[in-house]
Amino acid sequence: MRTNVNIADDAREFAQVYANANGISLGDAITQLIRKSTDAARADAGPSKFGRTASGFPTLPRKGRVITTEMVLKAQHDDFV
Repeated sequence: MRTNVNIADDAREFAQVYANANGISLGDAITQLIRKSTDAARADAGPSKFGRTASGFPTLPRKGRVITTEMVLKAQHDDFV
């Protein structure tokens, strides 16, 4: 899939060096680096994996505290008061 994204110059330069070193395109390099990063994060987090809600929305493994709807509404209210 073709997607346009804005990334920091240093991240693009790193991905370009990685691509050149491995003889692959920049897009393939970014894909591989993201997959390596997520694999490492999964290994650190244990057996939990990315999941999906009943409607198919992707979910991330829990990390730290849970943010509730009430917390979001309070934060919105506090910003406007």
